[in-house]
Amino acid sequence: MTLPLFSRVILTQDIREHELVPGDMWTIVEHHPATREYPEGYEVECFAGNGDTIAVVSVPATGLRQVTSQDVMHGRRLALSTS
Repeated sequence: MTLPLFSRVILTQDIREHELVPGDMWTIVEHHPATREYPEGYEVECFAGNGDTIAVVSVPATGLRQVTSQDVMHGRRLALSTS
């Protein structure tokens, strides 16, 4: 099932290079249909609580799920690398 652009989704896998974890909420900004070489995926954007963009990354469709009425938004501090 293709998710609509600009809908909110929940990450279901780690994205370690940006220190993002399952449960983080994202917004879909682009859809990538499946091809012979690549599975279906999405370009998604994650925002900080103040509205700043944290990251825009490509994620396979299997790494996301739709937001439901049972999901609660939760604040957590992003542990930024010092390297």
